[in-house]
Formats: sequence, C-alpha cells, structure tokens
Amino acid sequence: MRLGSRWFDLERQVAVMAIVNRTPDSFFDRGRTFALERALDHALEQVEAGADLVDVGGVKAAPGAEVDLDEERRRVLPFVEALRARSDVAISVDTFRAAVAREALALGADVVNDVSGMVEPEIADVVAAHPTAALVVMHAGGAPRTRPFRPTYLPDVTTAVVATCRRLAEEAQRRGVPRDRLIVDPGHDFGKNTAQSLEVTRRLPELAALGYPVLVALSNKDFLGETLDLPVGERLEASLAAAVAAVQLGARIVRVHATRETVRAVRTLEAILGWRPPAAPLRGLD
Repeated sequence: MRLGSRWFDLERQVAVMAIVNRTPDSFFDRGRTFALERALDHALEQVEAGADLVDVGGVKAAPGAEVDLDEERRRVLPFVEALRARSDVAISVDTFRAAVAREALALGADVVNDVSGMVEPEIADVVAAHPTAALVVMHAGGAPRTRPFRPTYLPDVTTAVVATCRRLAEEAQRRGVPRDRLIVDPGHDFGKNTAQSLEVTRRLPELAALGYPVLVALSNKDFLGETLDLPVGERLEASLAAAVAAVQLGARIVRVHATRETVRAVRTLEAILGWRPPAAPLRGLD
C-alpha cells in the first residue's frame, strides 16, 4: 500500500503512526503540542524516532468544547503545510469534516483518518479526487464526541464492527475510492466498554479477513487502563503489549503516542515472525 511517498508491504511490515494533537484538551498530552511550533517539533521528533506516518488532529474525540470548522482549519492546516515543507513523512489528518480533509490534502496530506464512521459521506468524494490519498474508515459505535453508555451489540460487538467497516468501505468505493486506498479501524473505546474492546482485539482476524489493512488506535486508551487499573500516565507497557498482540492478530498500522518504544517492539516482532532480517546479526559469526 502506498502511504505518502513510500510503499509498504503490509503482509510483512507494520506501519507506525505517531499522534500529534493540536488540541488544548486531549486526554493524553493535555495540550503539550497545541502550539504550532511545539507540534511541529514533536512531529519531527517522532519521525526521527521511526514513525512512518504522523497523524494530526484538531478536535479531540471525546466530549469537550465545541470546535467549529474555522477553528479546526486554524489548528490543522498550518501544521500540514509546515510539516510537508520540512519532511516527506506520510501525513494523516484526523478529521470527520470533508472541508478540512479537502484543504489538508491540497496542502500535502496523504491520509484522511475519519473516526466518525463517515458522518459526512462526502469525505470519501474528497479522498477519491486525490489519486494517491488513502482513507481510514472506523466503527464509531455512536455519534461523534460522545461516550459509550451501556453499549449493546447484537449478536455481538465484533460482528457489528466487521459489518460496519465492510459497509463503510463499500460506500467509499462506490464514491470512487479504490479498494487499495482503504484502511479499516475497529474503533477501540469508541462506543465500546472495556470488555467489548478486549473482545474486538481478540477477534481482529475477523476484521482482517475483509482484506483491507487494519489500523488499531490502542495507545493509552481507557480499556487498557481499566484492564490493569492504571491512570493514563502509566499505560505504556499495556499499550506496547496490546500493539504487539494486535499485529499478531492481523493489524498492520498502529497509532501510538510512544513512537520509539513501539517501533522497537514491532520491529522485533517482525524479525521473530521472519518478516525482516536482524539489523546487526554478529553473534556467533565473528
């Protein structure tokens, strides 16, 4: 799959997507990368740490203060333009608004990461108009920027996730997005309680069987915190374990906060699985 200027063999390679939040109220960094220059510095640090993609968002996924279209533009577009001028890394834009996606792609973004379940279906039209852009479609489990309340899925959550991702991917294709430029995301914690997010993780092979690359956004999420009863700042090990398990179960793109640690974890897994050779195999040979 082409992501930006690079091609990935997602049968044998994991792409690491680094998170940059241009929001003052994100659940993890609490606004540390809200300022433009700080966001750019952080993005370039993640590229240096091995990130294959940088994913920028201007509206946090959880409930919070209203962010109108113009404010989202102010947060996202200058970042995309500036990062593209400084790096050839693949740039992903986390937005549910077709207008923001259109302008971001025009400024050099490569991926539109829509975590809303295509609440604006026109976003697929926007991606289709760019010959190399990719689209991520996700099972949102409810309206954007809402928290789950006793969610129930029939017959079960994984069946619902697979059906929704299939439907969204097919809708995107009807609107002109080629199949080989589509990515699916099961939407951990979105409209799901902890037991449901754990189940979706266990059953990732069912989502991977659709034939699209699977992206997982597990990093520091509440289902990991509740699994071990840990606050947000103490979920690194759980995030790494979940990322490695997800790759073994079929995920090929992992969206993360701890880039360097995750890159080392997944590159080690690639070597164990025989997907890549060791970088410096000297033991027993010298």
